[in-house]
This record gives sequence, C-alpha cells and structure tokens, in this order.
Amino acid sequence: MKNTVDNEPPTRRDFISTCGLAAAGAIFSGPLFARTGGSRQPIIVDLAPIAVGQEATVAWNALPIIIRHRTQNEIDRARKVSVEHLVDRFARNPDLAESAPATDDNRTRPGHPQWLVLVGICTHLGCRLTNDIVTAGEDIGWFCPCHAARFDRAGRVLSGPAYTNLSVPPYKFIAASRIVIGTI
Repeated sequence: MKNTVDNEPPTRRDFISTCGLAAAGAIFSGPLFARTGGSRQPIIVDLAPIAVGQEATVAWNALPIIIRHRTQNEIDRARKVSVEHLVDRFARNPDLAESAPATDDNRTRPGHPQWLVLVGICTHLGCRLTNDIVTAGEDIGWFCPCHAARFDRAGRVLSGPAYTNLSVPPYKFIAASRIVIGTI
C-alpha cells in the first residue's frame, strides 16, 4: 500500500492510525447495531416474583427492559394525567398507530393495567434510568442521573431535556403471569 499524498510507503504511524480509527468505529457503532440491527430474539419473563410496587429489569437485545408491577395508586395517578399537558403526547407503543395518544391505557396491555413494560433508556441521550425518585414527598417514577430527565409511572416524560416518552417494547401475555418480549 502506498501513501498517495507523497508517494512514500506507509509508515508504522500510518498503520497504527488506520487501526485506531477502525477500532474506534467498531466500538462506537457496536451499540447502534445492538439496538437497531440483527434479529430481535424473544425472551419469556415470569412475572410472579415481582411483588406489587416493585419492578424488575431484564435484558432484551442489549436493552434494559423495566417491568413494573404498579400499585392501584400508581395506576390511578397515571390515568388522571391529561395528555394535553404532556411533553410528548404519543404512546410510543408498537402495537398502536404512531399517532395514538399517550394515555395510560395505551402504555399497557388491555386487562393488565398493573403491568408496565418499558425500555429503560432515557430518550435524551440513551442513559440508563434509575427508579423510585422521591421529590418533595412525591414518587416521580424514573430519573436520568446524567441530565435530570424525569418520567412518570407510565413512562411519560415529565421534565428535563428528554422530549419523547419511554418506548414500549413489543410484548404480549402468554399466561396470567408470563410475558414474551419480542416477536415470536
């Protein structure tokens, strides 16, 4: 291989620079392909161990999936929120039309309002969320520790730099206490 700029043979420095750029490209594109490319293998999750008011996080195709067993109070509060006052008014649910409103019913499965299943990645810059943030005695939902985005117990953005709701992954109930995340 010849150096086309000055017609000199490549140096060790040229080789190291080229390898460094290739490695950086592989490292930074890896998460992109993990999230968007390839097959999305389904997983089955047993909900029985998740008590009311608790949640579990499972991995599905390199994404943290939050599964929350909501209390009746959390459900009631989420249902009282007016869609018109939300930062993002869309459900972000793959089973519904893109224009479906972000009501609590559109963020859960029919007949299972106590179960909330969300992708646990902040929609601002992709940071992993933390839960159970209490501000002024009120349980908010999820919080991005990097940039202070806040999401309610329906996964809808409340404040901060995020401007879209948390996504609902494709999932369905296959038994009263079992779901499959992904498509079969």
